[in-house]
Amino acid sequence: MKFQAILLFGAPGAGKGTQGKILGQIPHFVHFSCGDAFRNLRVDSPLGRVFVEYASKGQLVPDEPTIEMWSTSISGLIGGNRFNPESDILILDGIPRNPNQAHIMEGLIEVKAVFNLFCPVMDKLVSRLQRRAFKENRLDDANVDVIRERLETYRRDTRAVLDCYPEQLTHQIDSTQEPLLVLLDIIKVLTRIPKRAPGADKNDSDR
Repeated sequence: MKFQAILLFGAPGAGKGTQGKILGQIPHFVHFSCGDAFRNLRVDSPLGRVFVEYASKGQLVPDEPTIEMWSTSISGLIGGNRFNPESDILILDGIPRNPNQAHIMEGLIEVKAVFNLFCPVMDKLVSRLQRRAFKENRLDDANVDVIRERLETYRRDTRAVLDCYPEQLTHQIDSTQEPLLVLLDIIKVLTRIPKRAPGADKNDSDR
């Protein structure tokens, strides 16, 4: 069964985490932040060491450990009864991060919508990330050079993910608005997305 998924997309500092956490409080929506999952790993674990190595330089973790971490995390959510694949929709924040990851995940998720939280002013993103580093003690957001490398990595590698999905699934959201207005724009779209009927995949396979 493919997992139903909504993708939150945008440059670092665009507000994906803020919106994802709010949406994850709505029944039948489950938020998963790739960055938070990596930061919650033990730094002395194999995946934790890989994350620190790349994040400290503002670079993306390679595809194989990223997909491995995502798959393990989703299995944990299912096993802990925090995600029901038959009725819930995943809110994915920070994955897929490049076209290859999008290709790998084609067989794993059914993308219902992509929200591109865009912020045309680069300096505004830098300021947001610096404030976040101070508030949340996020070392990968603390250094301006690392921040600019992350934004360049997004421009060079991650932005191309938008081309992997049909235009009709992609919704442009102005992230320079107040967070409540950003949320309102997202919810307007979510209310129009049809949910999968329970057992639909099983019924199709029985035909």
